Amino acid sequence: MEKPIINYETLIRITKAISVIRDPEEIVLITVEGVKHALNIKGCALFLFSAKNDELKLAGSYGLSEEYLDKGPVSALRSIASALQDGQPVAIFDVTDDPRVQYPEAAQKEGIASILSVPMIIGEKIIGCLRVYTTQSWEFTLNDVNFVQAVAQVVGMSLEMCRVNKGLRDSIDILKTIRDPKMLKYKKRTPYEGVPKGFTSEEISQTST
Repeated sequence: MEKPIINYETLIRITKAISVIRDPEEIVLITVEGVKHALNIKGCALFLFSAKNDELKLAGSYGLSEEYLDKGPVSALRSIASALQDGQPVAIFDVTDDPRVQYPEAAQKEGIASILSVPMIIGEKIIGCLRVYTTQSWEFTLNDVNFVQAVAQVVGMSLEMCRVNKGLRDSIDILKTIRDPKMLKYKKRTPYEGVPKGFTSEEISQTST
């Protein structure tokens, strides 16, 4: 497989497309499709971390079959877990001979040879990961990793902005209600309801699904 040269122009095209969108689902779909074509690989998937059950919930993918996507729950503790625990990219050269792969048989059947998993981090909190899949064994270069990391950072920030914008809109509606004496008789709300209190993976997951 001939590796494409990833440059700033490729990154700019993807980030520019993401930056003008306010719908979380569209942001995810543009991201996975853009990374897939930029690296000329088999597929790309974006997962969001669910703290309730320590699972990675699929937010969107491109290039992967439904059969592979439905292989079973993806455990944050078993599926390339170090990418989430340490907050560092993890490259799997051979999916058939690496204990960090949760479903090696399914990956082999899908025709996947190598995987790169990059965490999505906002502040100090890991909210999910961006993964790329190749059909041939691929020694990911620093250039490959930096590119995927940059995209993961941008999409994470974009999803956070969607959440914040939604919270601010809700807050404005509530404040308008509070200023209306007629509505006060029926809706007892404080000015703080609806204002974003903090960033959690659950909130991002709910916004993006």
